[in-house]
Amino acid sequence: MSLSHPTPTGREIVFGDDEIIVSKTDLRGIITYTNDVFIRVSGYTEQELLGQPHNLIRHPEMPRCVFKLLWDTIQGGKEIFAYVLNLNKRGEGYWVFAHVTPSYDLHGRTVGYHSNRRMPYPDAMPKVRALYTTLLNEEKRHANPKEAAAAGLALVQAQLAAAGVDYSQYVFSLSNQTSLTA
Repeated sequence: MSLSHPTPTGREIVFGDDEIIVSKTDLRGIITYTNDVFIRVSGYTEQELLGQPHNLIRHPEMPRCVFKLLWDTIQGGKEIFAYVLNLNKRGEGYWVFAHVTPSYDLHGRTVGYHSNRRMPYPDAMPKVRALYTTLLNEEKRHANPKEAAAAGLALVQAQLAAAGVDYSQYVFSLSNQTSLTA
């Protein structure tokens, strides 16, 4: 069963500062587990979510290059932190601060991915929104989605190189409330 993507309403919702959205996927990004917070915030039932691609909740105003960076990182066996704008079943957007990691079997082989998402740090959001607007504008200059993601990623990588930081350092630098040991 394939679900259609809702149309964004322009409304945003939040969830509790003490809540964590959890999901697990297989190697292709197909949802294999969701917690109750994910079910409630996404507006989908567990039955609707399981077996669906995780990009079911992708907001169209989320730069493709961030997901390209995310997938390249976790497929390379590393963890990543990222600010992500999602879209629930009702068309409402919700921001998360995501921590995505590979999941391994007993033999050390990657078998899927695990993601914990918290409320984003409020002081980081103006910087995140500004960056994502810049990235979206760059991506819109390209008709081909793969070329758009590559162009946005090149822009991010150039900014990181100019600042002398990697992506994790950059993400944690956006808020005064975080550190690399957070």
